[in-house]
Amino acid sequence: MSEVKKIRVGVLFGGRSSEHEISLRSALTVMSAMDPARYEVVPIGIGRDGRWYLRADAIRMLAEAAPRLEALAGGGLEVSLLPHPAGNSLVEAPGNGRRAAAGSARGAGRALPGPLDVVFPVLHGSYGEDGTIQGLLELAGIPYVGAGVLGSAVGMDKDVQKRLLREAGLPVVRYAAIERWQWREHPERAADLARALEYPVFVKPNALGSSVGISKVKHARALEAALEDAFAYDRKVLIEAACEGRELECAVLGNERPEASIPGEIIVKGHHEFYSYESKYVDPAGAEVKIPAALTAAQSEHLRELAAGAFRALGLRGMARVDFLARPALSEIYVNEVNTIPGFTAISMYPKLWEASGLSLGRLIDRLIELALEEHRARAALKITYEVKER
Repeated sequence: MSEVKKIRVGVLFGGRSSEHEISLRSALTVMSAMDPARYEVVPIGIGRDGRWYLRADAIRMLAEAAPRLEALAGGGLEVSLLPHPAGNSLVEAPGNGRRAAAGSARGAGRALPGPLDVVFPVLHGSYGEDGTIQGLLELAGIPYVGAGVLGSAVGMDKDVQKRLLREAGLPVVRYAAIERWQWREHPERAADLARALEYPVFVKPNALGSSVGISKVKHARALEAALEDAFAYDRKVLIEAACEGRELECAVLGNERPEASIPGEIIVKGHHEFYSYESKYVDPAGAEVKIPAALTAAQSEHLRELAAGAFRALGLRGMARVDFLARPALSEIYVNEVNTIPGFTAISMYPKLWEASGLSLGRLIDRLIELALEEHRARAALKITYEVKER
């Protein structure tokens, strides 16, 4: 009986993002759950400087660094990916201490894996979740898990995302977007916007996740400091009306026909006033996850329909986590944001919601890879040349 060929999966983690450390935690979960009988895992760590390294010791390294929220340490063979279909292979990057001459490349080739069958980007934030990596993988002709270039870019840009959701008839909270230059030249504009939305408001970077740079602003005196903090991470900032009550989440899985998980709820604990970075990743008692959320069957089904609708409205593929804000009695429900590469940490809702819906972590990863290969086949079947029709 012939041995079944393993699927070679390149797992990308780390990256040039303020969510770098969270990516390491997610990557540890994903790689640890991959069936070694089915997959050959190729761990590719991306440093804060953007360099790619093959990390044969990835599981051990991540197990040591992730709990302490440390950045990716140096080491490994520096590699790159050519931006054209060249056998789906990684190549050694010039800069490993030897010339990239033919003989040297052949000698180094023994440390390189064979062609990648699929890539699983476990990257959060800039240069990973925003369409940049997805564009490179498209150019290289390699299947990848998750949304495409446009869906990924829209998923990161909260302002554009909310406009598209609103256009699709999905409810979003009242908000205003302001750019750094506008604030510098007309500081009174931000104050006017916040006043019109009514305090308390939330101030957040436009294109970032993991609650980095977010502040709850209760009065006008605290607005300037909150804007300073948010503008340190992005050139555009959102000021949002508060919808205090409940934070609910649904996981979505699929391509053209997405399915939504049962909803869960985040209950913020202790001194934290909202689901902040500290309550998520620093304080072990900062939040409680309740799965399933305490909802009626009709309320649960409504959230699932909204989640699948948001997924379709943004043209997503593979996976997404849709976050909702709601009044205590659910008299008002809003789509807060859609995350195209949701967290896979030990406390992350995306895998937990699917587990509670009957899909184990291992099977979830299988399904995500299947969807990536399915989407790639569909794209590859499209014509890229045009034949002039004779009359």
